[in-house]
Amino acid sequence: MTDIDKLRRVFRTALNLPDGYDVDGLEYRAIDKWDSLAHMTLVAAIEDAFDIMIDTQDVIDMSSFGKAKELVERCLA
Repeated sequence: MTDIDKLRRVFRTALNLPDGYDVDGLEYRAIDKWDSLAHMTLVAAIEDAFDIMIDTQDVIDMSSFGKAKELVERCLA
C-alpha cells in the first residue's frame, strides 16, 4: 500500500466514510462529517498512521485532502 492509499484509508476511517469514497478532492467542512471535532480526530489518526507529529500551524492549515497529502509527504521526506 502506498502512502497516498494509506492516507485515503485514514481519511475514510477517521471521518466514517464508506470504503471507496473519493476523498482526493475533499475539503474541510465540505461534508458534515468533517467538522472541528472530526478534524482533531483526523489529525491524531494521521499522526498515528505515519508516526509523525503535526505542529499547530499545520493543523490549522490542513483544510483539504490535498494539503494533508502535502503535509505527510513533507514530514516523511
